[in-house]
Amino acid sequence: MKRQAAEERGRKGERFAANWLRLRGWRILAERAKTPVGEVDLVAHRGRTIAFIEVKTRANKADLDLAIDEYRLRRVAAAAEQLFHQYLEIADEFRIDVILIAPRALPRHLENVWHG
Repeated sequence: MKRQAAEERGRKGERFAANWLRLRGWRILAERAKTPVGEVDLVAHRGRTIAFIEVKTRANKADLDLAIDEYRLRRVAAAAEQLFHQYLEIADEFRIDVILIAPRALPRHLENVWHG
């Protein structure tokens, strides 16, 4: 049951992040975009930028500091590499972002976190 609750919390966080981005002028192009090498939680577009976004949701704000690491970012980067060709014509810039979500805290949007 614990795994199922974490999965539901994660999905809620992804929906929250998508809505939060929309309010900031982003258009959501894909949610839970699956590739053979992994998944990207959100693909968003604003201006000439496409962001491949990993969303991490935790039960408390203190746990957010450990929510993302190089291994997870590498997986997102590999999945983004499989997807980016789909968006070549609508953007000049591609980046990987992370959005961290916890109850009673504003989302933290970390931009351009992967330089691998």
